[in-house]
Amino acid sequence: MDTREVRKGEELEKEVLDEYLRSTFTDLPESPLNIRQFGAGHSNLTYELKIGDWEAVLRRPPKGPLPPKAHDMEREYKVIKAVHPFFPLAPEPMAFKEEELIGKPFFIMERKSGIVYDTEWPEGVTPSPELAKDISREMVDRLVELHSIDYTETPLKNMVKPEGFMGRQVEGWIRRYEKAHTEDVKEGNELKKWLVENIPENEESAIIHYDYKLNNAMFSHDNPSKMTGLFDWEMTTVGDPLADLGAAMSYWMEAGDSSELKEGLGKPPLTTAEGFYTRQEFMDRYAEKSGRDLNDMNFYLAFAYFKLAGIVQQIYFRYKQGQTDDPRFRHMNHFVNKLMDQAAVQAGITEKREG
Repeated sequence: MDTREVRKGEELEKEVLDEYLRSTFTDLPESPLNIRQFGAGHSNLTYELKIGDWEAVLRRPPKGPLPPKAHDMEREYKVIKAVHPFFPLAPEPMAFKEEELIGKPFFIMERKSGIVYDTEWPEGVTPSPELAKDISREMVDRLVELHSIDYTETPLKNMVKPEGFMGRQVEGWIRRYEKAHTEDVKEGNELKKWLVENIPENEESAIIHYDYKLNNAMFSHDNPSKMTGLFDWEMTTVGDPLADLGAAMSYWMEAGDSSELKEGLGKPPLTTAEGFYTRQEFMDRYAEKSGRDLNDMNFYLAFAYFKLAGIVQQIYFRYKQGQTDDPRFRHMNHFVNKLMDQAAVQAGITEKREG
């Protein structure tokens, strides 16, 4: 996974952090602390820490005011601590610290090594339709594996309330979208009404990652179609597994998608390359491997696109409010509108022009 120099304004207090690390972890090398930043991602900030041959990863929230319950470092730390023994693709958590040290709470976890597929084939990997198909299959199968874990056997059982999950999700994301609304994005009133009125009656509950996408996974250098790590557990909970599948499909762009959808956050993801599953192929294999009925997937897909629109809108709202000046966020309102359109298509409705 590529790292870069730390972006201006997102620096860590190096001396303070070095002192904390040496008081927390024994037998660290005498070498100086080196900090680099992972460039991917638009939400929490993730850093590579190196002291000699010792490596770890630090995650912290972005700067500025944050939406309620968002970017909860302590919760994410507890989630991966609960999941890791049952699903080792989740990184092993190492330490959590409240905000008084570097201005924001943060946690430290193991540094996994491998390949991350994002928008282009990485150096050292020979592209082929066969490899793309194998990667797709692995993505499906690991999601099915995660959903097969009995959450009642994990510490998550004391952290979650899965009953009524989809109802809370729909109501909660409608509130978040409305709170972060700006006049240059759609209100989506018909869509919001349709979502409230069409929540499936699915009582199954499973551990759901809820941010399951190709560039959140890591693959082996030796076997580039074998997953070795899965990251960004911020949204993980226990709930309807088909909501997780829907969320995964909202990120899984395919070759036939419009350029506005594929390029919403920059370059099209690698899933648009020849050989990768289409969303339908992904869902067909998921149904085959999991045995789950996907007859209500139009709802889950519509909600997934709406939820993604809400996530992007929260980021765009922070930019509009001057809470971040990251140039990547300047035109995110256009992507929000495209996602709202896509959600309406899945719902089988046509949004009226508003304003």
